[in-house]
Amino acid sequence: MHNLRVLMLGIWGILLAVPAAFAGIPVDEIEANSLSGKVTDKTSHQPLPGATVYLPDLKLGAATNAEGQYLIKNLPRGRYVVEVHYIGYAAFTETITINGATSKDFELSETLIEKNEVVITGASLATSMKKTPTPVSIIRRDYLDDQISTNIIDAISKVPGVTQLTTGPAISKPFIRGLGYNRVVVVSDGIRQEGQQWGDEHGIEVDDYNVSRIEILKGPSSLIYGSDALAGVVNIVPPAPLPLGKIKGNVEANYQTNNGLMAYHADIAGNNNGINWSAFITQKQAHDYHNKYDNYVFNSRFNNTNYGATIGINKQWGFSHLSFTSFNQHLGLVEGERDADGTFIKPVVINGEAEEAPITNKDHRDYSMTVPKQQINHNKIVWDNSLYFNNGGRIGLTLGYQINNRREYGDVLTPNTPGLFLNLHTFNYALKYYLAESNGWQTTVGVNGMQQNNKNKGEEFLIPAYSLFDIGAFAVTSKTFNKLTLSGGLRFDNRTLHSEGLTLNDDDQPAPTGTVKFADFNRNFFNVSASAGISYEASDKVTLKLNAARGFRAPNIAELSANGVHEGTIKYEYGNQDLKPEISTQVDAGIDFNTEHLSLTANIFYNYINNFIYSRKLVNSEGTDSIPSFDNAEGFAAFKFQQNNAHLYGGEIMLDIHPHPIDWLHFENTFSYVRATAINATDSTKNLPNIPAGRWLSELKGKFKKVGKSPFQNLYVGVQMDLNMAQNNIFYAYQTETSTKGYTLLNAGLGTDIVNKKSKTLFSLHFAVNNITDVAYQNHLSRLKYAPINEATGRMGVFNMGRNFSMKLAIPIDFK
Repeated sequence: MHNLRVLMLGIWGILLAVPAAFAGIPVDEIEANSLSGKVTDKTSHQPLPGATVYLPDLKLGAATNAEGQYLIKNLPRGRYVVEVHYIGYAAFTETITINGATSKDFELSETLIEKNEVVITGASLATSMKKTPTPVSIIRRDYLDDQISTNIIDAISKVPGVTQLTTGPAISKPFIRGLGYNRVVVVSDGIRQEGQQWGDEHGIEVDDYNVSRIEILKGPSSLIYGSDALAGVVNIVPPAPLPLGKIKGNVEANYQTNNGLMAYHADIAGNNNGINWSAFITQKQAHDYHNKYDNYVFNSRFNNTNYGATIGINKQWGFSHLSFTSFNQHLGLVEGERDADGTFIKPVVINGEAEEAPITNKDHRDYSMTVPKQQINHNKIVWDNSLYFNNGGRIGLTLGYQINNRREYGDVLTPNTPGLFLNLHTFNYALKYYLAESNGWQTTVGVNGMQQNNKNKGEEFLIPAYSLFDIGAFAVTSKTFNKLTLSGGLRFDNRTLHSEGLTLNDDDQPAPTGTVKFADFNRNFFNVSASAGISYEASDKVTLKLNAARGFRAPNIAELSANGVHEGTIKYEYGNQDLKPEISTQVDAGIDFNTEHLSLTANIFYNYINNFIYSRKLVNSEGTDSIPSFDNAEGFAAFKFQQNNAHLYGGEIMLDIHPHPIDWLHFENTFSYVRATAINATDSTKNLPNIPAGRWLSELKGKFKKVGKSPFQNLYVGVQMDLNMAQNNIFYAYQTETSTKGYTLLNAGLGTDIVNKKSKTLFSLHFAVNNITDVAYQNHLSRLKYAPINEATGRMGVFNMGRNFSMKLAIPIDFK
């Protein structure tokens, strides 16, 4: 922590020393470059006060005043995508040339006809949704406020094509079209999040309140992000800098009944003369969750304390922003052990010995941690810079440093001594040059990658200590020919990994001689990635898209060399040093259709993966589970990583009916499906493991901008059906995976802004309930469904959360 603070201060000193004149732009020309205008309702032509006009590439914007007018000064000359957004209206985007004092008025529509938001994920420059050939889903802050969630990935799990693998309510990993773990890159604060994401019980270390929007790109994205973006990218975008002269704050609280979740959040931000800053803090805690089959699920509790701050400067030469975040979480690890009566048992100390005892009524709602438990501390600092040149080009430099400490505690006799302690340091770098637009072509060249080092500081060893260096060079380009947009690019990657050997003596301590736990080895992986796509606006109502991409993923350290008990997954895992990189070749096709009465989006894909890596259970000579005896007191079955060629295909469809003139009514239906099989495999091994079942979400929702003369604005009320089909296409060899029954959940929500006579928001309220009928169910991607059998009922594993009510309160604060 001390080193991070010193680094922050040093970088900020350099930041302030950057000379504006370096960009080579005359000051008098800079001061003349501005963007101003008015934002109004398209139908009534009334001004929309508080609408935001934002330039994503410049990370600069403004809010309209009471008359709907805005002004953004000191802009570099050039062409930029501008996004205009206002609650209750469709986002509007347009590319505008800034050259001198530029004026532009915007008219926003309450219908979805002009729904065309800005996309920044997977593109060299910000662009509109219609011009992006790859399927992208965008989630804004207001959607997150409407939903009940326990972590950031849980909040996006209803997006078509996106699911979550869970090990309890605090641990969720994103899966995109059936692929997860290291096949999905999570980007936060502009860099890829690195925190042992190869494990089932490792969540995403990002605060779910410090978010303004989330972009989900589906499909191979190695072109921009290198190895691991095989399935897609989840880009978590923090709040943008405030407009000039503004200081604002926000206080939020959330309570959920099922597990007593209590969350509190506060943030404040300001912008004075181009110097912008912000700070936030979040505290969250929950006791064990409940369902009607398991009663309270012992040790599913957790607590978080997260905080961060940002300081930056936006001037005529560009911008430079420095941010720091700290994610700190304690959580229990559900093992699912019960006595003959079906009551969960807990470890206790009796006369100095470790024993087991059934949980009591007091344990049900206890917020304190008990073993087995986990502690995660993730500190991250990011320095993001953009410098504009007089020729219209610009250079971008992003540097990041992350420290991830992950501790697991499993011994009740020494509850504060970690058994497993992984210490991961990651340095991220990205240097990009955005060439000046030439004959309509927008081209970017760059280099990015990371250097990583992992150490074992505990008494248990699941993966070896290792070091990794990753570098990739790329070029991407795009051009719009009237209604047709072409985009594509090429990339070369190289990753070098060195794994340190480890030998243990009879006391399981590192020693020169004894039992070899990990062998010393070096591996080098390289690959060429490419992408090409088109987007064709056939009419104002129809957009057609086609994209082909090749991506790759190098095997992670656990797949190559794991050797030990993986507590949260209830497995003993073996790595495989002979694994080759996964190579993905995918084709996507899609259509967007919008009319006054309905909106339709449909995407289909086919993905062929060479050398797909998966874990399967091992058996002994007698045909039963292979259970290693060394360092395996729990008696977990052994699993080992192997490979096969595979193909996945499926798609998503979204239909939103909003009949005119009752535009406040929305009947939205989404359906997603993926099928995944191995090539030339036997019947028991032909289906890939961890593939989500088909899912149909249907929601009837009313949205009301105003409710008469009442203080209620932006009122919404809705009811939702969440139908998950049975998953019988499983990898059932050696009982590696079991089938899952289908289930249907009913959810509902209600929310509104409370405003004063001047239509200024005083506070916002959100009420919601999930699983209204209290269905007992197991999601196919829940790791807890593989917990031990309940001898009292004969049911295998632990079930998901039952009925849950939620109430959220948000209070905005404006400082003059």
